[in-house]
Amino acid sequence: MDEYKKKNIFLVGPMGAGKSTIGRHLSRVLNMKFYDSDVEIERRTGVDIAWVFDVEGESEFRIREEKIINELTNKTGIILSTGGGSIISIKSRNCLISRGIVIYLRTTVEEQLIRTRLDKKRPLLSHVHSKNEKILRLLSKIRDPIYQNISDFIVDTQNQSISLITSSIIRYFYHISNNVN
Repeated sequence: MDEYKKKNIFLVGPMGAGKSTIGRHLSRVLNMKFYDSDVEIERRTGVDIAWVFDVEGESEFRIREEKIINELTNKTGIILSTGGGSIISIKSRNCLISRGIVIYLRTTVEEQLIRTRLDKKRPLLSHVHSKNEKILRLLSKIRDPIYQNISDFIVDTQNQSISLITSSIIRYFYHISNNVN
């Protein structure tokens, strides 16, 4: 395995899977710098993700996201939480696959609904609540195979504590980091 790849952890998965929460926790435990691609976009544009979606559209948002992911994945010794749809971009997928260990935080649509129901900052869920389940199921059908395909390790987050999820990732990270191919 490429030495470069052993030095970064990239978290992928659907909205509400816990990527930001787990990423911050991993960052503290492993003493690595944490980045959230959505937060970086908001910081640089000065507006929230929902505004970028509304004004520029999803395609322009994805272009911004590609640039941020390319830039951040060029760093070493980082934890990166990506937006749920970032894996739609082949460029972003290639950056993630080639520059770090990709961890898929998998969860169910039911769990996503619970975790995101009060969050007003989710542009794809800004519709009537009854439509959210349908949207999440459609997104899962499209994105789940991509998450699985690009991930080095899959962790189911439903009914798991932050500590247990983090411990699983750390064990995998150290196992990979200590094995030289």
